Amino acid sequence: MEKAFWQHRWQEGKIGFHEGVPNRHLSDHLDALGLAQGRHIFVPLCGKAVDIDWLLTKGLRVSGAELNFDAVEAVFDRLGVTPETTQSGALTRYSRDNLTIWAGDFFKLKAEDVGFIDAVYDRGALVALPPHMRAAYTSQMRVLCRDVPRLLVTYDYDQSQMDGPPFSVPEDRIHDLFDDQFVIERLASVPITGPLAERCSGEEQAWLLQPLGSRGRPLKQG
Repeated sequence: MEKAFWQHRWQEGKIGFHEGVPNRHLSDHLDALGLAQGRHIFVPLCGKAVDIDWLLTKGLRVSGAELNFDAVEAVFDRLGVTPETTQSGALTRYSRDNLTIWAGDFFKLKAEDVGFIDAVYDRGALVALPPHMRAAYTSQMRVLCRDVPRLLVTYDYDQSQMDGPPFSVPEDRIHDLFDDQFVIERLASVPITGPLAERCSGEEQAWLLQPLGSRGRPLKQG
């Protein structure tokens, strides 16, 4: 699941993971993150998700990271605005008003690039990565975001039905990845629908990850 794989998927238009409407779990459970207007939410491996537009309508500052430059430009085109672009190391920063997207290798993004983040929305990042890349992803997210709540969307299906992505991330694996940092609550579990349902059967799940305090209790969010 290297960079060339995803670039090829975008070039071939094989982006069945792209939803033309806001994700149902985002619209149903954003309030669980406890964000006031003006707070900063980070969307890793965001693609050209319409979720970004929806989050902006809620008065939030939105930052994202995406490998494919065409996907990043498509977001700003859809919003009808021209972003300012600047180079920062190996990444290109696209920014306008309350939206910033970093184009390039997510693993080269630095905490000082994104600044303080209040929450994370991960619909397409963890499930996009094969098992051998998940530890690196969680480590990078810990560097970028530290102790902030997360809304995580995953799939649970028999991996023998298809190779992925999106990959199956069952509940026990979520606990393996995040128990040392978060209190984990499953918010929803519904049957897989849409184009993905033609390839596999299983559950689409939404999780709330609340950061642990020093004694293993959820931290209060301001």
